[in-house]
Amino acid sequence: MARMRSGLVVVVGLGACAATAVMAREAVAPSTGSPRVLDSPKEVIDQTWQIVFRDFLDTNGKYTAEQWRDLRRDVLARSYASPKDAHEAIRGMLATLDDPYTRFLDPREFREMQIDTSGELSGVGIQLSLDKDTKELVVVAPIKGSPASRAGVQPKDVITAIDGKSTKGMSTEDAVRLIRGKVGTTVNLSLRRDNQSLEVALTRELIELHAVDHQINVTPDGTRIGYIRLKQFNANATKDMRAALRELEKEDVAGYVLDLRSNPGGLLMASVEIARQLLNEGTIVSTQTRRGITDVQRANGRALTARPIVVLVNEGSASASEILSGALQDNKRAVLVGEKTFGKGLVQSVRSLSDGSGMTVTIARYLTPSGRDINRHGIQPDVQVKMSEQEAQRLRLEDIGTRRDSQYRVAESTLVKKLQSASSPARGYMPGSANLPSALPRADATVPR
Repeated sequence: MARMRSGLVVVVGLGACAATAVMAREAVAPSTGSPRVLDSPKEVIDQTWQIVFRDFLDTNGKYTAEQWRDLRRDVLARSYASPKDAHEAIRGMLATLDDPYTRFLDPREFREMQIDTSGELSGVGIQLSLDKDTKELVVVAPIKGSPASRAGVQPKDVITAIDGKSTKGMSTEDAVRLIRGKVGTTVNLSLRRDNQSLEVALTRELIELHAVDHQINVTPDGTRIGYIRLKQFNANATKDMRAALRELEKEDVAGYVLDLRSNPGGLLMASVEIARQLLNEGTIVSTQTRRGITDVQRANGRALTARPIVVLVNEGSASASEILSGALQDNKRAVLVGEKTFGKGLVQSVRSLSDGSGMTVTIARYLTPSGRDINRHGIQPDVQVKMSEQEAQRLRLEDIGTRRDSQYRVAESTLVKKLQSASSPARGYMPGSANLPSALPRADATVPR
């Protein structure tokens, strides 16, 4: 991001997953000449107002500086009995901007956001989901090497209670808050597995969140494919991707399928650094603020592989995923397979506030190397393949990125065709040879006019 204050962290993810370690709180001088409001909770309201006044990029045409000044006078003229009242006032202010990505986070929400892309958390290492039909909390998978994995927690286990509290009607967010906690403390889970009830006591540890899964897939004709699933652009994504590429390069794979499906984004610089691992030259992304400042990020000649790449995308591929896939597509470095991406071309910065709360504010839009503004438009894949709702529900976690995955099968066949095309001898005219037919236009050839 051009000319940003040092320490500022930029995120380009969706919702609560657009989280990270944040900048140290900075003093923000009022822009209106009025005295600074020092009494809490009004100080937090004023900090929020000033951040928007200075940096907010209006993409909906709902913001004017004059109306925003009037709103400041209105909210600061009121009395607030508690921080909660002030927080509600802030949410009301931000709602007038009609920007879902500029939002307020109370101290608890802000801590959760920091965890999501920090690359580690204190917990037991369980990935959860809510069953669409039963509305029960189900274990998707335990994280390898975590307390849950060592204790024998299995995929599809149903969590019926957490520390004796029933999970009936509980959201995944509420369950996560109960399961996470301080390192060394214990949480008791009640599980149901095949009509059998189990009780598991788990001691919380610091869990590292790996952003990348990788494996070698072998096609029916024996071609070795490096499959990489990049799940999120968190603080570990760059090093995890580098490790995966180096390992697969040693295995001499013929090419790669990079799976960005349902990757909601995360850290802007993680997408840039990963693009540099795959691109030797060319523009990666440019960003524009409301002041027209443009920052251009480019490849640095240090790509880790030159092998062909196919990228899998779908409607859940957003933000940082779109930066990476757009850079690879525009530079003709990869073929995109799947469905049109989400279409979030806006950049947020994360700001901490004086009472431990925080906010995300839209500060810029990003453009792909060819100048595409993909906000609300998304990126069209080169090869369109839709996955049916029935298949999506039937597909198990272990089936993703295998030949049981229809979109992956198309990505794999696309890569094999690309490899075969690259290895086919050229039929062009060879000077000094008897290759006369190639030197002359065929009767059915298109002749430039």
